[in-house]
Amino acid sequence: MPYVLGLAGKGGTGKTTLSALFIRYLSEKPGRAVLAVDADPNSNLGEALGLEVSQSIADLLEETKAVGSLPAGMTKGQYIQYKLQSALVETEKVDLLSMGTPEGPGCYCYPNDLLRGYLSDLAGSYDYLVLDNEAGLEHLSRRVAQNVDFMIVTSDATARGIRSAGRVGELVRNLRLKVGRIGLVVTKVRDAAEVGTLAGEIGKTGLELLGLVPYDEDVVRYDLEGRPLADLPDGSPALQAVYDIARRISL
Repeated sequence: MPYVLGLAGKGGTGKTTLSALFIRYLSEKPGRAVLAVDADPNSNLGEALGLEVSQSIADLLEETKAVGSLPAGMTKGQYIQYKLQSALVETEKVDLLSMGTPEGPGCYCYPNDLLRGYLSDLAGSYDYLVLDNEAGLEHLSRRVAQNVDFMIVTSDATARGIRSAGRVGELVRNLRLKVGRIGLVVTKVRDAAEVGTLAGEIGKTGLELLGLVPYDEDVVRYDLEGRPLADLPDGSPALQAVYDIARRISL
């Protein structure tokens, strides 16, 4: 089974940016395969990686609820598995699944059971699985993704952001998820001294501070121009900080 890295945090804290940069770091390891899973309903990990997503898993599961006649020789389970495979965006170094969020009426228990099995089988072909979660951890709480080796919670350099990160950490503990290790990364830091003033708030979260990611004009420019964040230049301060964190936690 792959090493599973999960990222969670409220919107605007740089979670997807970090996900893309960790994915870039892992994809540069010789002979290693990476599966990226976008589990945030505001799906933009594909854009951050420079990959085009035509359909989400949720779209496909919605379609399967309305399936009438099946292709000859196919059970509904086999048909769903086939459709799930078609949602996988494949590249030389990184493959991507976009989960989306079911919005229609009805029970998704059966499709979710199949999805769990599909992800488990699929993940076995990779060395790393990087899971870009929403703050509510919906897909983890439904046990779609079962185990996480390392969960990184993101926050910007504000007391409100740190408190939100603490609530995410508490949610992980309350859900009794199988998480090997959990820690905090503070993003968009303009001055390391400002994080010192947040030491008390950080301590209250019970989360290990893994590192700081500085405010980076390159990230702002790439976002503005709609360019993939995974293509940031090697000298990008944010990229360098993420690589430092990755090495520090032995990814």
